[in-house]
Amino acid sequence: MNDITYDVRVYKTEIYKGKTVTTYYVRWKAGGRSWREALRHSGQAESFRSKLLSAARDGEAFSVATGRPVSWDRDKPKEPKVKPIDWYSLTLDYSAVKWKYASPNQRRSIAESLTDATEVLFTAAAPWPRAEIRRALATWAYSGRLRGEAEPPEDMAPVIKWLAVSTITVAALADPDTGSVHARAILDRISSKQDGTLAAANTANRKRTVLNNLMTYAEVERKLITGNPLKSITWSRPRKLKAVDPRCVINSDQARRLLDAVGNHSSRGKRLKAFFACMYYAALRPEEVADLREVNITDLPEVDGESWGEFTLTNSQPRSGSNWTDDGSVRQRRELKHRAKEESRTVPIHPELVKILRDHLAEFGTGPGGRIFTLSTGKIVTDRAYLKVFHETRTVAFTETEAASLIARRPYDLRHAAVSTWLRATADPAQVADWAGHTVDVLMRVYAKCVAGQQDEAKRRILEATKRKHDHPPANSGGQSTP
Repeated sequence: MNDITYDVRVYKTEIYKGKTVTTYYVRWKAGGRSWREALRHSGQAESFRSKLLSAARDGEAFSVATGRPVSWDRDKPKEPKVKPIDWYSLTLDYSAVKWKYASPNQRRSIAESLTDATEVLFTAAAPWPRAEIRRALATWAYSGRLRGEAEPPEDMAPVIKWLAVSTITVAALADPDTGSVHARAILDRISSKQDGTLAAANTANRKRTVLNNLMTYAEVERKLITGNPLKSITWSRPRKLKAVDPRCVINSDQARRLLDAVGNHSSRGKRLKAFFACMYYAALRPEEVADLREVNITDLPEVDGESWGEFTLTNSQPRSGSNWTDDGSVRQRRELKHRAKEESRTVPIHPELVKILRDHLAEFGTGPGGRIFTLSTGKIVTDRAYLKVFHETRTVAFTETEAASLIARRPYDLRHAAVSTWLRATADPAQVADWAGHTVDVLMRVYAKCVAGQQDEAKRRILEATKRKHDHPPANSGGQSTP
């Protein structure tokens, strides 16, 4: 047999004394090949050498491949087989790692992206409707709080159990034969809605960002793959809609009509008039208005039609859903968007908003914690509450033509109108960006098309520069100019 030998010679241990460490080298030959083992202590070296000598004297066979007695490999305990990591397990680990540091809305975005990718990586046909599998993934499996607190609900438990054994291995993503197929399926899925129609460009790009980050986690941190399989696919990134459509921007007359209609809508509408006015006159985001407290009004002058007030914003309460917050509430109080914790932002209060706020505080006062806007029950204003009033009053406030247009289709369009108005009136992007909570670059990119006044002025100047000069003859007329 060529894989073993009895021709063995063991030599004297060599000692190498370095500046800080002494190394002991045990040297021997097996089947004509030299071997050496480096050990840190003399006792270890002598023990190892003695075992080699004993095996050689007893006539044991040595392995040509390892240089050691065959019995050592035979007696060595076998390492247990490591089960390959499956896709579902990887996504659970990834969502858990991200949970602590992500905002509630980021957590929800991660869950949506992982759910989409997972449903195209099953190894067998699912025995449950697609909706049930998505619900189990998106409302329990990827919620770090729910998964960490208890077992899955009884109706989800069988689905969760099936998921644990029914997705491809992570190694299959790196396989030359199957990796590209799986990667293509993932990209196709995140580019489409559940009904198969194309998803919005921003949605597809956001989901790809999440999945690219997951692949980096699998490659760099977990050492499960040696590259990002998504990057090996030729995929045309959908173009984002970066600029606000000017057609959605409401003018001041339309805004006043809308706010009056909200105030006349109902008892709830009366409470929400100032809520929407903060979006239109101060460009506040809905989550900033929802968290507005009395302490955030740093200056609210007497009503005279000319004096400006000031907000100092410190926090917001974006709606993300109870599955994604730390305490199970629908909204979780956080720092301002694009701002560090404890960082604030000052915003001017338009004189008309000064009056609306004073009227609101005089009639409704403040709620728990000094909150300015609450429902009649004292609870925080929910999306469902203000959206219902907004859409019902929009049709009343606008003409039939206006209502059919894109004008103020969403409450957020009121903020767009405010920022656009500031830009046209001030021509000071740095100041407007500071008030709105943007960078100047983002501000100009998003609102460039809404600065209609500047576009009209630019057209007037171009027309003036290209106007025909009456004291010069037409081109190629051959005539002489009149002195």
